[in-house]
Amino acid sequence: MRIVAKRTLRTFWETEHRAEQPLKSWYAVASKAEWPSPSSVKADYRNASIVGKDRVVFNIGGNRYRLVVRFDYQRRIGFVRFVGTHAQYDGIDASRV
Repeated sequence: MRIVAKRTLRTFWETEHRAEQPLKSWYAVASKAEWPSPSSVKADYRNASIVGKDRVVFNIGGNRYRLVVRFDYQRRIGFVRFVGTHAQYDGIDASRV
């Protein structure tokens, strides 16, 4: 998958230092992944939540952080839509962000 907006991840981990390694690990896996569907994402990340037809919420850093990615499975692209603490995530609508 081509992951768009690594800068968003980097900006977040510059203020939340404990998120750096978990986000880098997620990015490394996602960048090499061949995910043709939400179920294939779920096979690699059992704790991920599928939201609608194109969004996936990942638990990062032992569920300390949340990452919302919108996938275009046909084009093999993932767009980072949100990264934040669990509390910040509670204030958004993952299906619309």
